Order: sequence, then structure tokens, then C-alpha cells
Amino acid sequence: MVKKTTLKNIVLTFLITSTAFLTSLGIYFVLDNRTLIPSVFVLGVFLVSSFTEGYIYGIIASVVSVLAVNFAFDFPYFSFCFTATENIVSAVIMIVVALVTGVLTTGLRDRAFIKAESEKESMRANLLRAVSHDMRTPLTTIYGSSSTIIDNYDSLSDEQKIRLLCGIKEDSEWLTGMVENLLSVTRLDSGNVELNKTPIVLDELVDAVLRKFSGNFPQIPVKLEMPDDFVIVPMDPLLIQQVIFNILNNAINHAQGMTEILFKVWVEEKKAVFEISDNGCGIAPERLKGIFTGIHGSSTAPTDTKRNSGIGLSVCATIIKAHGGEITAKNKRGGGAVFRFTLDIEEADCL
Repeated sequence: MVKKTTLKNIVLTFLITSTAFLTSLGIYFVLDNRTLIPSVFVLGVFLVSSFTEGYIYGIIASVVSVLAVNFAFDFPYFSFCFTATENIVSAVIMIVVALVTGVLTTGLRDRAFIKAESEKESMRANLLRAVSHDMRTPLTTIYGSSSTIIDNYDSLSDEQKIRLLCGIKEDSEWLTGMVENLLSVTRLDSGNVELNKTPIVLDELVDAVLRKFSGNFPQIPVKLEMPDDFVIVPMDPLLIQQVIFNILNNAINHAQGMTEILFKVWVEEKKAVFEISDNGCGIAPERLKGIFTGIHGSSTAPTDTKRNSGIGLSVCATIIKAHGGEITAKNKRGGGAVFRFTLDIEEADCL
């Protein structure tokens, strides 16, 4: 990363300084004007200081600019002469411009970084509180049900035991999904993991997700609309499956009154567009703004269920962002919610 940043700064310094020199040549030969040339180089020094990190590149651009003006545009031509007062003044002005601009831009970058880190830490703290609260309920249920079976094993009927064990199984599965989501969002947020993108056929991806979903929720029909073309999208298939499953699972947990889910996929402007909609109650307006942060938009949001943190949608946003795509959520005009995300594809992927 350091090498890439250094190379970028060197290239920018070279390109901007070269552009200033070529522009000055044009002004000198086309307009026959020397008075504008120092201003062009001052602008170049300002741009170098603004778009590179630290102070060194702006100072280097200042020195190079002074030498270029002195050598190519001041008499005697094609030789260095630093006895003239105007040359010394130009050098001082350019160095001061570089230093001041460097100080200002560095300060702005530092403040922006501190603000972003502060917002990130605040989000993490809020998310941790929400997740901790949500995990407490299933853990309490698991503990209570297992204690009841152990303490009253002989007095419980088989039907009662099965009902308690089913509750333990359901809560355990939810906790497993929660942990998987937390691990995914933590791994991707660290910024140290490169996605393992491979070309995946859309039909195979969607089929794998729907088979898993129908196995868990056979009572919920999913209407599928897929493109007729053979479409291949570069992606991390496990993570994108997790995104789709999380959105489908969100509809199960929150779309009250839902009877059907519509899953549509199509290709639009070199992007694969995935849209999952339901005919349930929709999303409360106060939740829409922060729906992908894992935090309710209102402090009055219900907290009596173990599935309220929205960590799954937070993971979806993180995964899609890591893929370079976009994800949105909105309410349908006729009722229900619509989740949509995009992934880039190659033009040759659609045959």
C-alpha cells in the first residue's frame, strides 16, 4: 500500500509539473507572453500539493518549477542564473505555496479520517449493543428449555420434549447465522481480505440459494424471474449467497402479512441486477434511512424479539460494497418492501 501511494504521488507530481511546463511553452510561443508563465507554475505547485500526501512532493514541484522557469523562460536562455531578484522571489513564493497548501490539505485529510473513524466506532458500538441484546433472548430460551427437559424429563410428554427441542434447534440455528454474519462483516471491514472472485453462472447461484431457502421455509413460495440469456458474473459465490439468503430471511422475520416473495434477476448496462420484493407490511419510514447499518432509525423500535438488530442487512451492504456494487431498499407503492443490489459483469458474459 505504501509503495502504491508513493508511486501515485510521484506520477501525479511528474504529470502536473510536465503539464505546467508544456502549457508555459504554449503561452510563450503562441501568445508571446512571459508574464503568465510563473502563474502557471504556481498553479501546478498548488495542484501537486493538493493531490499528493505530505509536503515533500509540493516542495519538489516548487524547486523543479523554479529551475524550469529559470532555465527555459528567463534570460539568459538555457542556462541557470539565480542572481536576479525576481528568480529568488519566485522560488520563495512557490515554496510558501507548497508548504501552506500541504498544511491545509493534510489537516483536512486528518480531520476527515478522524471523523470517519469516529462514525465507524460509534456504529460498531451501537451495533454491538443491539447484537448483544438480541442474542440474550435466544440464549435465555435455549437455557430455559434445556433446563426444563433435564429437570422434568420423566414428567414431560414426548410431544412437550419435541416442542422444547425444536425451540432449542430454531434458536441455535438463528445464533449460528448471527455469528456467521458477524464474522463476514468483521472480515470484510478489516480491509485486509481480498475477495475470491470467480466466474459464476447466475442460474447455479440462484438455484443453490433457493434450495437452501425452501428447505428452511417450505411454506413460503418464491416466484422467480430470470433472464433467458446465459449470464456469468465474477463474484465470491458464498458471500453473494449469504446476501440473497439474508434478504430472504429478513422478509420472513419482518414482513408481516407476507404471502409471497418475488425474486427477479436481469442484466442492465453491464450490471446484473438482483431484486427481492415481498407483499408484506413494508419497512417503517424511521428504519429505511439506517436499514443497512444494523441499527433502528428510531429508539421506539420494538425490542421484544431476537431478530431486531438487522445485522444480516448490515452484512449484505458490506459484502455488496466489497464487490463494487450498490444495494438499496424501499417500500412498494402497493405495499411490501423491495431490496435491490447490483454486481458488475463483463460485456462478453452475456451470450
